[in-house]
Amino acid sequence: MVTLSRRYRYVGPAEILAGITPDGAGTPIAAARDFAGWVSTVPAPDLAEPFTYVVDLDGVLRLAPRRSEHVACAEGRDVLGAGEIAFVRQPPEEASLGGLDWRVDEVSNQSTGYCPDLNSWPVVAAALDRAGLAHPDGFTAGLVFRRCPDCHQRNVVRDDDFVCALCGGVLPERWNFDSG
Repeated sequence: MVTLSRRYRYVGPAEILAGITPDGAGTPIAAARDFAGWVSTVPAPDLAEPFTYVVDLDGVLRLAPRRSEHVACAEGRDVLGAGEIAFVRQPPEEASLGGLDWRVDEVSNQSTGYCPDLNSWPVVAAALDRAGLAHPDGFTAGLVFRRCPDCHQRNVVRDDDFVCALCGGVLPERWNFDSG
């Protein structure tokens, strides 16, 4: 179990959490062979879209179809990271760490169910490394999430404008989903 990273609990709608079923669980990708097996089962048209991912509490990458809820991918559990991820095939001579001819093309922390902080990147990168996947040096699209202390709604901060989109309240500059 990875212990140095922040745990993200589910902060999305209760009805989504209540509706998760075992068939929505993400596929664990702990090594290159796991990714190779998983990607061989994904229909070609689906590979053109990003996938839902979480990094579970053991530091293992879990993948599910894009329209899956992150909390379902995580089987309702806390996570160390979450977002969307896209893969691209590369020439065999450029095979990544585990000899895979796939690499991560795009990766974000876009999960309004967990609202992970940007500093979750090292955990995501470590999970990708364990899975044998070459990847960018950071999130290709990083979101800044904050909970409004006034109305308690989840917000995505854009252009460093720390103002709640719903009530106009001031949003904290530090990640704050571990309270309230």
